[in-house]
Amino acid sequence: MEIVRNPIFYPYFKDIVGAIDGTHIKAHVAADSIAPFRNRKGDISQNVMAACTFDMYFCFVLAGWEGSAHDGRVLNDALMKGFDVPAGKYYLADAGYALKKGFLVPYRGVRYHLREQFNSRQK
Repeated sequence: MEIVRNPIFYPYFKDIVGAIDGTHIKAHVAADSIAPFRNRKGDISQNVMAACTFDMYFCFVLAGWEGSAHDGRVLNDALMKGFDVPAGKYYLADAGYALKKGFLVPYRGVRYHLREQFNSRQK
């Protein structure tokens, strides 16, 4: 609700319904299945994707993917398993996800500086 009430942010985020991100949760798997569950940091984990609204409610969670699975692959699976983006709406996502219909991700190769964004609002 904070975004809806804020005249600075609302025009830019009025069609955003929430945010998605992935996280790694430690996993215990059979010895013959360890390789796919080893993430890029070398830990044994599963990749979990979650979507939440701006009211901080989880609206979708997909768990169980191997730790080596890319966020984009997990998102594609979520879309096939019922995760839906309403027409004309968007979810915010980090750069680990591809720019595709229904998802707004940062431009690659651009560094975002919070201080510069704060200063631009002060003018």
